[in-house]
Amino acid sequence: MADAVQYRLERMSDELDDLERRGLFTRAELAEVVRRRRDFEFRLRRRSPLRSDFLDYIAYELRLDALRDLRKRAIIRATPDTTDHDADATDNDSSKKKKKKKRNKGKAKKWKKSVSDIAGVLRVLDIYRMATVRYKGDLDLWFRYLEFCRDKRHGRMKQALAQAIRYHPKVPGLWIYAAAWEFDQNLNVAAARALMQTGLRSCPESEDMWIEYLRMELTYLNKLKARKVALGEDVKTLQKKNNDASTWKEENKELFMSLNEQDEGPKEPGSQGVALEGKEDLFWQQGLLIIQTIYHGATKALPSSLTLRKKFLEILNSVDLAHSDELKVEVMDDLKKEFSDSEDYWDWLARLQLSDSTSSSNLNRMEALSNKLNKSIQVYDEAVRRLPTSRMYSLYAKFWMGVLFADTEDSISLFHGGEFDASGFTSCILKVYQNAESSGCLTEDLACQYVSLYLRLGGLEEAPGRLEEARNLAKKLCNGPLSHAADLWNLRASIEMKSLATSTGISSFSKENLSSLFDLFNVALPKLPIHEAEELWHTAMKLFSHEKVYFEKLVKCAMLSLSSAGGNDCGASVSSAIVGWILQRDGIKQARKMYKRFLALPRPSFKFFQYCIELETNLASIGNQDSLVNARKLYDAALDLYPQERELWRNYYNMELKLGTSETANAIYWRARKVLGDSSALDIPHS
Repeated sequence: MADAVQYRLERMSDELDDLERRGLFTRAELAEVVRRRRDFEFRLRRRSPLRSDFLDYIAYELRLDALRDLRKRAIIRATPDTTDHDADATDNDSSKKKKKKKRNKGKAKKWKKSVSDIAGVLRVLDIYRMATVRYKGDLDLWFRYLEFCRDKRHGRMKQALAQAIRYHPKVPGLWIYAAAWEFDQNLNVAAARALMQTGLRSCPESEDMWIEYLRMELTYLNKLKARKVALGEDVKTLQKKNNDASTWKEENKELFMSLNEQDEGPKEPGSQGVALEGKEDLFWQQGLLIIQTIYHGATKALPSSLTLRKKFLEILNSVDLAHSDELKVEVMDDLKKEFSDSEDYWDWLARLQLSDSTSSSNLNRMEALSNKLNKSIQVYDEAVRRLPTSRMYSLYAKFWMGVLFADTEDSISLFHGGEFDASGFTSCILKVYQNAESSGCLTEDLACQYVSLYLRLGGLEEAPGRLEEARNLAKKLCNGPLSHAADLWNLRASIEMKSLATSTGISSFSKENLSSLFDLFNVALPKLPIHEAEELWHTAMKLFSHEKVYFEKLVKCAMLSLSSAGGNDCGASVSSAIVGWILQRDGIKQARKMYKRFLALPRPSFKFFQYCIELETNLASIGNQDSLVNARKLYDAALDLYPQERELWRNYYNMELKLGTSETANAIYWRARKVLGDSSALDIPHS
């Protein structure tokens, strides 16, 4: 290993001599450079070099080369000018600029390129090569390598791309990167097209590759169109409604000269125009054929991809090329044929109508918005007729929420500029929910949105009657097919409390109101699984925490629900909350009685054991001996049910270390080793 390192260092001698001879580094600085490079080389030559070793070496070499370049520029600027000493002082500004430019060229000629100018780049490339050989599967390292080659415009770029693709042929990003470099940097369209086609054979299911291939071909067609404009050819068939190029050429026709006017005689203008138009039509037909081929290949490889077709259509709409309307119509027909049973397609199609500007060019803004909205409504109505599903109604309602309210997540900015009044369309969104209910597509989420809409409209319109409508609707839905919807019951409870508070005008409730609210909770809570109705349980406990009669009834109901849950940890929050309320209201003695009642149920949950243990441990830490005894009993009871819980053993042992004696701590330690069969489960006890 030392011989290999020494050999690599000796190969740097020419570079180091050149750096010293040119005055870029002193001998002491070069000695430090050699020392650092030796350290890095030894790190790379060890048995298993780390990725960070290569990156640290590369970072050091880049900083060193940047310092060399900075000092080189400083020396060039400080070089005295030995030419033009006898220049006349009366020279004008233009002659001074010319002389300054000439002097700069003279300085650059004096500093010719040498081995030290290219050695740094070559060394970094060599380190990258070794790193990618060692870590072939590291894509980030490969892209760093490629970016460095591209930035330095080095000839090793092709070799690096070939190696990266050979090791990662199934990574679409590498194929796209290679094709983009060939197209943009190397200006080789044929090579870029070949790379994309080969990549599509390796990754036929990559949407990004198909999209980028289409972008590349369209970019190439645009370049050809610009080239025709520069050559003075008529490109009116390549443009839709833009005659600027033709007008400019007509006004500046003396700038264009025919290249073969000496060989050919004058031709009739009519025949020449027909021939040119035929060539342009043939050119565009070939270009359109390429785009159609890409589209058909993409749809064949990804027949079930809706996003692919949407992106194709977006790209075609973003470019201003003639004869592309036929392909757009074909894409739209394929979308309707293949995805007419998809809710996402209909939602996209309806929202697409809002960006349609073909039929609204001669209308004012209000009429244009109304027309677009009506088109979207027609699409959604057709969608719910064809697909009367819960998701379709949900997307329809979401669209209306974006139209009516500006503070929603999917708000549509077109209708919130101040000119358009969308408040008159509230009946439309209510009709959507009503149709969903009548068709049996009203899910729990839709029902909650339906009820919440009435509450929101009541605040928007300042109509107190909306609250009563929301209350009646929630009551009807909870007593209907959605009687087991926990979120709907929770919403109904909040509406009932808000309605009672609004009617009485005070924050506290009377006995009659509390009785009616308890009847509501008493109907809802036994129906719902305790892990789904946790929020409803907490609301009820908070409401009746100071009403002992109602609270005791809630406790009995909770015990029934917990016994049916069978030790489910999701119900632990309910039992823990009940114990917490009892602790605040009646003290620790009543809280102990309460948690013992819950622990007497079949298989109490592990989380509830943890809560009770933490409660007793906190009291024991402030000197309550009864709490320490109770904590030990709780630990023993929990370990009888959950003997393999390492965390429980560890907490028990730590409690004995802090609050107990060495004998009790040692006893817990050996019990844990015996049960768990692992000597490393707990720390070694202190003697």
